[in-house]
Amino acid sequence: MTTTLLVAGATGDLGRRIVRELLEHDVHLRVLTRPGSDTAATLFGADDRVDVVTADYTDHAGLAAAVSGVEVVVSAVSGVRPVIVDAQRALLAAAVVAGVPRFIPSDYSADYRRISPGTNRNFELRREFAADVDAAPIQATSILNGMFTDLLTGDAPMILFDRRRVLFWSSADQVLDFTTKDDVARITALAALDPQAPRVVEVAGSQVSAREVAATMTELTGTPFKLLWAGTTGTLSAMSSIGRRLSKSGDETFPAWQGMQYFVSMFSGQAQLHHVDDDRYGPHRWTTVRDVLEQHLAARP
Repeated sequence: MTTTLLVAGATGDLGRRIVRELLEHDVHLRVLTRPGSDTAATLFGADDRVDVVTADYTDHAGLAAAVSGVEVVVSAVSGVRPVIVDAQRALLAAAVVAGVPRFIPSDYSADYRRISPGTNRNFELRREFAADVDAAPIQATSILNGMFTDLLTGDAPMILFDRRRVLFWSSADQVLDFTTKDDVARITALAALDPQAPRVVEVAGSQVSAREVAATMTELTGTPFKLLWAGTTGTLSAMSSIGRRLSKSGDETFPAWQGMQYFVSMFSGQAQLHHVDDDRYGPHRWTTVRDVLEQHLAARP
């Protein structure tokens, strides 16, 4: 039986991957786009299983019409308060008014539910919106996956490749959760198509410590990678607070100080996943930290 879903944020990096995974199943998709943007039409207009619908997040009637008749709303929007809280609140309200049975918020992160107040802006925005979701008369499912493994070779400077060092804060043995964007997209699609999906689905392609990452890099390169203590999570949290006060990039989703906050949440253990269920949708060959690092090293000149 064909399932009708609406994806918000479908033109983003993760959103595109979620759309791709959903189209592997018997679905009909609507992708939501803002007025004046032709990106969604360019990306998806040629697929007869995808309808591009237009509505502004300030247009309640337009949003309600866009989601009317769908069975699941999947949010993959990315941003800070105007998006994660305000836009998603509008989308949630429209889904409730239209009688949409299920909603998947744009979480796709480590476990934000137990972090200390003031330690991670992006997590706290997700936690704030989660309270709205829990209060709404709709069945919701959040995907929690730790950090995107892909970031280890890019925007998350935990591994200093040229210096042959692996950074850690407080403890080199703290378990860290990582999942690739492709695996997160696959699980999101499966959860979206599962009417019995729970409130939270936790997955992790790898659960490793900084010590284990250093050992993996040593094995892959044949050159010793040493651990480098970068201070405590308390020190890093203080540094991130200073960086935030001095930053002029308040509207950016991932400024440098937010990256520091993410490592604080992970290395403190507060954001660690404790109920990982990788086999919920059957056995699968997950892409591991080792896989991502091996591929990255093979592509380097």
